[in-house]
Amino acid sequence: MKKLFIYLFLFYCAFSFGQLEKGFVYVSDIIPDLEVELRYYTSNNFVGTPINGYQSNKLILTEETANKLKLVHEELQEQNLCLKVYDGYRPQQSVNHFIRWAKDLNDTINKHIFYPEVKKKHLFKEQYIASRSGHSRGSTVDLTIIDGNTGEVLDMGSVYDFFGQQSWVNYKDITDKQRANRQLLQTMMLKHGFRNYSKEWWHFTLRGEPYPKTYFDFPIK
Repeated sequence: MKKLFIYLFLFYCAFSFGQLEKGFVYVSDIIPDLEVELRYYTSNNFVGTPINGYQSNKLILTEETANKLKLVHEELQEQNLCLKVYDGYRPQQSVNHFIRWAKDLNDTINKHIFYPEVKKKHLFKEQYIASRSGHSRGSTVDLTIIDGNTGEVLDMGSVYDFFGQQSWVNYKDITDKQRANRQLLQTMMLKHGFRNYSKEWWHFTLRGEPYPKTYFDFPIK
């Protein structure tokens, strides 16, 4: 009886902690060599602390999104370039963490990096923070391009998650090289079935995403 209990307990643990929602995958199973740095798993983000729901540096996306992303990654590798992903699926609890943070006007630890020209009290009004995120539907990804030899990030003219016009795709006051790097990312992602967001050069959503009205909340672990 004791052995049976142990087996049942181990089965429960494997099922409870090793399973994803139906239709979702760990992207490393599809793109093993993809560079992933989930910024909300770290303190290197606009909040300045790890975000609720990010329990590991494991990129999760819908299976359809991961398969399309693989096509982009493989085509870039022909130019000795690779993708680097900063965020994918984002639990609703993480979005709720952003909301609570935005209401604390005294917490501005990383303002000088990510929103130097925006008053924190205006983050909702200017739509930098919202109560829902497309990331929670599992088919939106934030990413950039890196050099395949050095691993260095290509210069896109602003840091990831910068709140301001410098992040707009068609922002004019950047160098020709920065503009070309942005255009390469845009071209490759749109070619393989993603749509962009004009105010964030890094942000893309799969066209025809499988869960367009569902916001998930299972943690990343």
